Amino acid sequence: MPTPTNTPDAPQSKTAIVAALAANLGIAAIKFAAAWFTGSSAMLSEAIHSLVDTANEWLLLLGLRASQQPATERRPFGYGRELYFWAFMVAVFIFLIGGGLSLYEGYEHLRHPAPLSSPTWNYVVLGLAFCFDGGSFLVARRMFNAQRGGQPFWQAFRASKDPSVFVVLFEDASDLLGLLIAFLGVFLSHWLNKPALDGVASLLIGVLLLVVAGLLLRETKSLLLGEPAEEAILQRIAELVDAEKAVARTAAPLSSYLSPHEILVVLTVSFEPGLPAAQVVEIIERLRTAVQQAHPDVKHLFIQPVAASKPPDYGSSVA
Repeated sequence: MPTPTNTPDAPQSKTAIVAALAANLGIAAIKFAAAWFTGSSAMLSEAIHSLVDTANEWLLLLGLRASQQPATERRPFGYGRELYFWAFMVAVFIFLIGGGLSLYEGYEHLRHPAPLSSPTWNYVVLGLAFCFDGGSFLVARRMFNAQRGGQPFWQAFRASKDPSVFVVLFEDASDLLGLLIAFLGVFLSHWLNKPALDGVASLLIGVLLLVVAGLLLRETKSLLLGEPAEEAILQRIAELVDAEKAVARTAAPLSSYLSPHEILVVLTVSFEPGLPAAQVVEIIERLRTAVQQAHPDVKHLFIQPVAASKPPDYGSSVA
């Protein structure tokens, strides 16, 4: 039987999301105002970027809240993958709305370039936005670094099972890069008197958003479909079970992440022949307790006993 689902507590993830939501909401407003007064295509793209990010943070909060619902009769394994679904939707929105609209704005500005009016407002807004986004980025980076430990960045990103942190981190990083591109677009178009450069900046922001969205889509899709637990964890679980004297052999565990801190594991175990059924049940319960004490994230553990004469399948672990 699976153990009851424990509702994960994610105050750190929520802190990063709320910080990004507050920053992007305020920044989007002042960017739209600056784009209206100056006519900057790059600034309008950045305003759209911040507005999309604001909606994305709201979706992540929605997913985080939905994922913490307790298990029900219709959802015996809980709602953990709600977070993965909404994180996937965030990546889709960045791709379709953020990247698509920025590319469109850049294309239109290249077709109909117009000189900027009062570019000073753009510089003021970009400076303020950089400060707000920088603060949000530092919060998200601190949360991500706490998760990754000593792992290299890209390895930790690929191994992370908590999109509520790495999605915000990538959004904030793309915000800062987008602001730098927008600044160069505004500055060069004004300094060189070439309004088309502002449209080029908008196109580059669109490409940036498409790249970030592509990375997030790949990772969140993998989580949504069900990633297996880390090989080191599965190896330790198998060793723990093999240490039981009554166990003859253990197949490679099958596993899947149901949420960032909720793993489902299935073990096929061959016991020594001649053991009474009652004793096998007692051993299984003891093994379950030992595994879950050693690995608290293993919330659902199924141990399937097979006869010693029928060795278990030692295929590789899959989700």
